[in-house]
Amino acid sequence: MKLEKMDAFFNARLNGYDEHMMTEIKGAKEFYPYTAALLPMEHDANVLDLGCGTGLELAYYFTLNGEASVVGIDLSADMLAALERKFSDRKIKLICGSYFDIPFEANRYGAAVSVESFHHFTAAQKLQLYKKLNTALTGSGYFVLTDYFAESDEAEAFYFSELERLKSEQGLEPNAFYHYDTPLTVEHEIEVLKKAGFSDVQILRNWEATYTILAR
Repeated sequence: MKLEKMDAFFNARLNGYDEHMMTEIKGAKEFYPYTAALLPMEHDANVLDLGCGTGLELAYYFTLNGEASVVGIDLSADMLAALERKFSDRKIKLICGSYFDIPFEANRYGAAVSVESFHHFTAAQKLQLYKKLNTALTGSGYFVLTDYFAESDEAEAFYFSELERLKSEQGLEPNAFYHYDTPLTVEHEIEVLKKAGFSDVQILRNWEATYTILAR
């Protein structure tokens, strides 16, 4: 397979993306509304959405809390444009870029959320991101992560080794983000969250390989 840079991959697949996610990803019709229902319901809620894409989780959230303020970050300019068209009447600020690079305002958000976005990164990359995220949440704030995870340590190791093999074969930039799934196991994900300073981390539900994790 030929690897594509992350932003180009998603820009090229905007048409049909929502339908694909909702019909081809097992459990999506349940886990998107389930995740949204975990977010704050106060009218003055501030929420950070990492890898917001076209806003599938936000469509459910805004039906529950239409007054919430949301900051959404994503690499795909085309997906953000589609999201903006959907929610032009909502309080939403969109930032095109990498959530690894963009600074988060400290002690700002009552909740953060990410759905089906973080399964492309190493534990070391996530550790730095989660540390930054932890400082962005208020004292009572929390993080809701819904994503799919590797079924074993061996599968996790294979995904990462295969990505490196493909990048080497194709002469790609070693540190650029390419679209290739490298999920951690759910146990390793929880370990990284705890190392980053989240003291209360629990699995709430799962749909086969997709889990919802709540971290405080």
